[in-house]
Amino acid sequence: MKKVLLLLLLGFSLMSFIPFQNGREEMITALKGGEADQFIKYFDNTIDIKMPNSDEMKGVPKAQAAGTLKSFFTDNSIHQFDVTSQRELGGTMYITGKLIGNTDYNLTAMIKSSPDKLSIITLRINK
Repeated sequence: MKKVLLLLLLGFSLMSFIPFQNGREEMITALKGGEADQFIKYFDNTIDIKMPNSDEMKGVPKAQAAGTLKSFFTDNSIHQFDVTSQRELGGTMYITGKLIGNTDYNLTAMIKSSPDKLSIITLRINK
């Protein structure tokens, strides 16, 4: 009986990570396709954002950060993303890689996980 309960607990624990893995994969897929709109849907209500040739902005509302990222993708013809690293530390995940367009840029996204969703809380893009 103890073994059955242990196996059930382990199974449920592993299943709880699947939505987060799927969310992270959806973010990466959106970046790989140059689909800013699909990536933006994971932005938290406010986000810290650093874009090339500008200072870091903290606590930017989601709508403003979304407009900034969409403009960046359009202006730079971003069409591909190559992942260089994915890490998870506690309730925080990191995705790093190279955005490919007219010029290549490095991207780092910090993502927090809460019981019901993943949210991008920091986005840094630089050359």
